[in-house]
Amino acid sequence: MADTNFVDYVKIYARSGNGGPGSTHFRREKSEPKGGPDGGDGGRGGHIILVGNTQMWTLLHLKYRRHVFAGHGESGGKQCSSGADGEDVYLDVPLGTVAKDAETGETLFEITTDGESKILVQGGRGGLGNVHFKSATQQTPRFAQPGEPFVEGWFTLELKILADVGLVGFPSAGKSTLLSVVSAAKPKIADYPFTTLVPNIGIVSYRDNQSFVMADIPGIIEGAHEGKGLGLRFLRHIERNSMLLFMVPADAKDYRKEFGILMNELQQYNPELLDKDRFLVISKSDFLDDELKVEISEQLKDIPHLFISSITGQGIMQLKDKIWQILNK
Repeated sequence: MADTNFVDYVKIYARSGNGGPGSTHFRREKSEPKGGPDGGDGGRGGHIILVGNTQMWTLLHLKYRRHVFAGHGESGGKQCSSGADGEDVYLDVPLGTVAKDAETGETLFEITTDGESKILVQGGRGGLGNVHFKSATQQTPRFAQPGEPFVEGWFTLELKILADVGLVGFPSAGKSTLLSVVSAAKPKIADYPFTTLVPNIGIVSYRDNQSFVMADIPGIIEGAHEGKGLGLRFLRHIERNSMLLFMVPADAKDYRKEFGILMNELQQYNPELLDKDRFLVISKSDFLDDELKVEISEQLKDIPHLFISSITGQGIMQLKDKIWQILNK
């Protein structure tokens, strides 16, 4: 994903269409000059609809389309003919898009499957024509229903990445390198913090032509839940991961403390994140000899963990096996 192309939050103004008014027409023919009411119904106003598209991964296409308007329904006609419905507007969005009312913050719905469609703003209903109001005591109703008015408002669309595995760690923990090794993804990799500025996704091949999806989330720092660093903006992507893979580099000063800080940030942001399956890897382990690994394992004896190196390939296959076991338990 190019940094400039990844957009995971947009705010749009959406307005549906008015419903068309019903007709008050009366049938007038040479053989029947007083034929009675035959006014048709008005067409409904157009909806604004979100549609899931598995080929999309960003909301960039909506960033500059701040105002969206649906078509108005047309008036009913004679001979009980209904007016045409207003034109619906379909907005393709990536899977994992959450629609919210911008004023109240209320979550309206989430798009999670390809082709799934949900109405963001409903068009007004068309009014009934006068033919519906004819009765024994009202032979010539000279009125019809007006159409319902449009609905409008500001809405936010937030993208929460759908992935099987979410990588969680401090900047420079080796998350992007791991993703580049186990998948075809090409995240930006450099020897300075916050190299990753947007989430990256890769499909990891496994045994017997099976696979799972891994997401590299921009590095979290202590205080991310309070808005420090980049973490707060991207923590929501972790909410949709099936399991969390914590990464602490081999050159860390205190492995248990770093793992605890990461856990605390997730808990402060959303306590439900701690209900997810999780596993810890010590990355860059090609720096460690066997004696150091034993020492570290003693510190982490109550935390399931594995030593890996994305550079030498150490532990990578065992990690895939472990992830697959957790995802399919």
